[in-house]
Parts: sequence; structure tokens; C-alpha cells
Amino acid sequence: MRLRNKPWAQKLVAEHPEAILNEPDPDKKINWEERFDDFSKPLAIEIGSGKGQFITTLAKEHPEMNFIGVELQTTAAGMILRTKLEDKIDNLQLMCADAANIAMYLPENSVDIVYLNFSDPWPKTRHEKRRLTYKSFLDKYRQILKPEGHVEFKTDNRGLFEYSLVSLNNYGMQFDYVSLDLHHADDEIFERNVETEYEHKFAAKGNPIYCLHAHFVK
Repeated sequence: MRLRNKPWAQKLVAEHPEAILNEPDPDKKINWEERFDDFSKPLAIEIGSGKGQFITTLAKEHPEMNFIGVELQTTAAGMILRTKLEDKIDNLQLMCADAANIAMYLPENSVDIVYLNFSDPWPKTRHEKRRLTYKSFLDKYRQILKPEGHVEFKTDNRGLFEYSLVSLNNYGMQFDYVSLDLHHADDEIFERNVETEYEHKFAAKGNPIYCLHAHFVK
């Protein structure tokens, strides 16, 4: 969902280059060692962070890890940045950037988890290549993930979930977890689940939340 532009968000993003990379040049290497206090910690990234409820909550709960939130919309990125600054979340960095370039922004074999939460389903067939579980995006995740790393995906969209199951399977990925109704699953995955803004809204309406975890076979 596209948010209305908020001038304060654009101003905040411009004022804090130490906390957020705004449309970075994909041909220029990013020095992540300088952006984190300890870049040797396990690293998780969320592609499409929205207003940031998921990534900020997770970063506060897990100071032993580093997190990167990637969001294309400046207004949404500004909202996440505001929370990061107000709550002093030092283990979180942000990028206002196109996820299509993600493999150019991060070193190979550097990421432990890629989170894909409530991504745009792009339901029309002609837009298939824009889906974040399309094979070209899987190529990029494979490049940046460590050999033992994995992808965690959640959505309320049945069509996108079914598409993603087929796409990941055709790519040769191995599924570690699949749920057709995460919020009614009596398991460890639900116990540690952190909700996004959209997830909370959809689940409150009784919509099932679909979830999968998968890894690449090396």
C-alpha cells in the first residue's frame, strides 16, 4: 500500500545518513563494518519493511543480532527511522532502496535470515517478475545468504503463497516449515512470531496467515 508523502519523513531521512542509506548507488560498495558496532553478529534483513513494526520489535528483542530494514517508500522508511532514533535501536540499519539491487548492497554469504512479510502480491501475470519470490529474486537471496541461512515468508494472500511454494520448489529450495494458518498453529514458530502491522489487522479479521521457511540446497 502506497503511503501519502510526508515532508517530515523526507527531511528526517536526509538528516540521518548514519542510520539510513537513501537510494544508495548499487555500484558503490557499502561499508557495513562502519555502520554497525559489531558486524560479526548474525545478520537478518527484512525486504519491504512497511512502517517497521516487525523489524524494530525484532531488533529490540534480539540485541545479539544485527538487522537491516529495506523499504522502497521514503515515507515508510522515515517512520521506521523515527522509531529507531526514538528507541535508540543501535543494531538496526535502514535502506530506502529497490530490493532488485539487494545482492549489490550486501556481501556474498553475509546474511543469516531474509524476511519477506506481506509482500505486494502483484496478481497480474505480466507483473510476475516483480514478486519477491520470483526466481530472479531467489537468485539474489542465494547470493547474500550464508550456506546455513534461510528465507522466512508470511502473507495473507493465498494466491501469492501458492505461487511462492511452486517458485521455491522449482528453484530447488527445501522447505523447513509450512503453515496454512500460522495464528492457529500450536508450535514453536507461532510462539516466537512477531507480527507486522498488516498481519495484526488481517489476523484480527479472522484471515488465515500463511507462512513458510525454506533454505537453499548447496
